Amino acid sequence: MEEIEELEKQTGAADFWDDVSAAQKTLKAIKNLKDITAPWQEAKSDFDNLQELYEIAAAENDDDMLSQINEHFAETQKKIDKLEFMRKLSGEDDKCDAILTIHSGAGGTESCDWADILYRMYSRWTERRGFKTQVLEYVEGEEAGIKSVSVEVKGEYVYGHVKAEIGVHRLVRISPFDSNARRHTSFASVYAYPIFEEVDDYEIDEKDIKTDTYRASGAGGQHINKTDSAVRMTHIPTNIVVQCQNERSQIKNREACLKMLKARIRQHYKEEEEQKRAEKLEDKKKIEWGSQIRSYVLHPYNMVKDHRTDFETSNTSATLDGDIDGFIEKYLLEFS
Repeated sequence: MEEIEELEKQTGAADFWDDVSAAQKTLKAIKNLKDITAPWQEAKSDFDNLQELYEIAAAENDDDMLSQINEHFAETQKKIDKLEFMRKLSGEDDKCDAILTIHSGAGGTESCDWADILYRMYSRWTERRGFKTQVLEYVEGEEAGIKSVSVEVKGEYVYGHVKAEIGVHRLVRISPFDSNARRHTSFASVYAYPIFEEVDDYEIDEKDIKTDTYRASGAGGQHINKTDSAVRMTHIPTNIVVQCQNERSQIKNREACLKMLKARIRQHYKEEEEQKRAEKLEDKKKIEWGSQIRSYVLHPYNMVKDHRTDFETSNTSATLDGDIDGFIEKYLLEFS
């Protein structure tokens, strides 16, 4: 509260708007702080009101009122539990939108199909949460599924949630592509990075960017193979590569590609600075092949298990249909 009051005092200064950029950052800081404190103040007010009503009902032995108070108390407790969870999403980038990427691993058609299943799982999850999505890059597998997909996801605390999914996901099942009905193990990697609001202000030296155009392939309609509309950008100093082929226009694909590249580069340098990358190196160990974060077993039994938290469920159908909040919340509660 004191921090908010101090910032609000600054807005009353005569020269506050002399530096428009600084003024906007101050107003944004005030809004972000109020977004955190206002729900807690509301919950406290609700709790105080319920306490007063309880004392009145208890004094009058009013069982009906006591029953109603218990119901409202349960609702208030749920609000507080949610706020406690949201408190875990206090990282610098947690409120940001994000780009979610999925890549098939070694294993050809099996892994491409698994990557496609994961893409459907996350698509259903984003629908459940009311997030908006836009496919930026989509590369089909040679026989089935997808080699890779990149999706921009917009909504409340998107990156704070999807960061819990970064890593290698392992599938064990009877292969639908094996005529002998043998059991197969497939891998796919999931990565996410935040889209910060100031992405357009992030400067990159044009000399450090190599841009290639090519004829797009895969989903997108008949137009997609007629022109060299797809764009691939490589940031030479970091060797970060991004590509976009979803739009009809090469210009629009360039804009989307540059946006992705800026976000990736910023995230790369940010991670590099944090404790000389000690923490990031630990994270990378978790996403190497053979060191999966989660296993989805469909044969000989049904089980999805997160190896970081030991959270598991036997309802594999619901999980693959987008019911993954339990995995995300358990991870954030333990590691945020």
